[in-house]
Amino acid sequence: MNRWSKSRSARLFFGVCAVFGVISGAAPDTHARQSVIAHVDLSKPITEVPQEMPPLFASEMPSSFKDLLVRLRDAREDKNVVAVILNVENAALGLAQMEEVRKSVEKIKAAGKPVYVHADGIATGEYALASCASDISITPTGDVWLTGIYGESPYLRGMLDKMGVVPDFLQCGDFKSAGEMFMRTGPSESAEKMENWLFDSIYDSLVGMIAQGRGSTPDKVKALIDGGPYTAEDALKAGVIDAVEHRQDFIARLKSKYGESVEIRRNYGEKDALGDIPADPFTLLSKIFQMMLEEPEESNKPVVAIVYVEGAIQSGEAEYSPFGGSDGAYSTTIRKALDKVADHESVKAVVLRVDSPGGSALASEIILDAVKRVQAKGKPVIVSMGNVAGSGGYYVSCSGDAIFADATTITASIGVIGGKLATTGGWSKLGINWYGYQRGKMAGMMSSASIWNDEERARMTKYMHDIYDIFKGHVTKYRGSKLTKPIDELAGGRVFTGEQALKLGLVDQIGGMADAVAYAADKANLEDFDLRTYPEAPNMFKMMFGGGDDEEYAESRAGASLFTADSPLVREVHALAQTLDPVRAAALIRAVKKLQLIQAEGVVTMMPQEWVIR
Repeated sequence: MNRWSKSRSARLFFGVCAVFGVISGAAPDTHARQSVIAHVDLSKPITEVPQEMPPLFASEMPSSFKDLLVRLRDAREDKNVVAVILNVENAALGLAQMEEVRKSVEKIKAAGKPVYVHADGIATGEYALASCASDISITPTGDVWLTGIYGESPYLRGMLDKMGVVPDFLQCGDFKSAGEMFMRTGPSESAEKMENWLFDSIYDSLVGMIAQGRGSTPDKVKALIDGGPYTAEDALKAGVIDAVEHRQDFIARLKSKYGESVEIRRNYGEKDALGDIPADPFTLLSKIFQMMLEEPEESNKPVVAIVYVEGAIQSGEAEYSPFGGSDGAYSTTIRKALDKVADHESVKAVVLRVDSPGGSALASEIILDAVKRVQAKGKPVIVSMGNVAGSGGYYVSCSGDAIFADATTITASIGVIGGKLATTGGWSKLGINWYGYQRGKMAGMMSSASIWNDEERARMTKYMHDIYDIFKGHVTKYRGSKLTKPIDELAGGRVFTGEQALKLGLVDQIGGMADAVAYAADKANLEDFDLRTYPEAPNMFKMMFGGGDDEEYAESRAGASLFTADSPLVREVHALAQTLDPVRAAALIRAVKKLQLIQAEGVVTMMPQEWVIR
């Protein structure tokens, strides 16, 4: 849910080191003993969880964020590399990921290697990333949309009213506002207050990044932002960039400085999943089957395991697709991965990488319990929060031996919501009537026929508060004296940035994945070790033909209904909105998917409404 993109605006969708010297990854090509300028393209698809095979019919292999950090480390250490070029246009990074990339860039500069950015145009988020570079140049008549951030949230009540659907949602905590997008046409007073303190923190972090990168002050940066947007020429006059030049002139300038023979190595360090494609179709087929069947080699070194919790937290097992990855964080799959690292003798420490807005309360409890079993084996579990680790994302994190978050990570949201949709009116509009039968006073409690009556609402409220008390109990048990305020002043659905969470004792340190890995290795007294990622994606053969000890990837899920993100009705609305306003259309679909999850689970620990920041 979190990506910066460029369309005269920077967008962020919310719903997230020394030891990297031993990370296995895409090693630089050092056979040619000549000067190299490493080109790193940040606009390509970035996933948290590494993928072993390119998705079928995809134009390119997505790069994992871990591999991106490895490539930047390699550029720093490669003796042939004399400089680095970053492509930041349409950078496919969330704010927290951007922070960590900036740290890697600072290390490259500290190694005496300049970092260059050239673009046809950039927006606020991309500029915050580019500002740490040694040199920024823009194409003549290009633009610098340094204008700040604008945010908005969708509210679906009017749409539901038109559909004849009545939402009925409850929340534990005044700030647990995830249900407001379905119940209201605008934010409550508490929700608006929370959104403003989040925007203040995010804006201050962006301003601080720019000020630090350009050697300026926050006040001067804010004045520059209020003076935007800029043409390339005006940006140069204002000191926002360093040069105005066409790409050919930019390349010529680098060759003039580093020599005509310098090689600009595009996509430095990227792995080619297929390598050289054989011309002979039989050889190609043989190579594909070899890739489908091969298993990764294991070394004898001790291991720091990275276990990923990415996407909405849901019950059950992940269903991986040959068309690209999985669609969430599934409790059974992650539980099995944690059990595996707990039992594996070579695994000495675990980094739990969480980039999730939460989801199922039950699934969150299952994952947390599995984390505690790893710790019971004497293995430290260090949490690394990505762009977002809130609600259920914080639930699964709270017992970590240490919790790392970036300053702009969105986290906390300790609270519970529950609800359902009464869809009878929608069916009636289609001329379809339902007649129900019931045995047992509460048998129809979660039926979509009608909203709750008073007794059902009281039962549901008690059930939700029981789960809420368990959530708060976990936080007070595992964070204990680290909390700087009573739990009820931190919970209630309140959302904080990483910077704010640090002051409140909800996280331990500001830092990224590399920092968490270094800390985990230190806790386990490791110097030379391997990194291994979990859950392990099945190879192509298993995805296509099944296999494995327990058919972990074989579970299918329920099909679409009238009021889900996959329904024909929503697809038609989305198709129109996608043409008129793709950013808002994407937020709408994420909101409807959230509604679908609530319908399936009943009670969830999920972040507040969707945010679109431009």
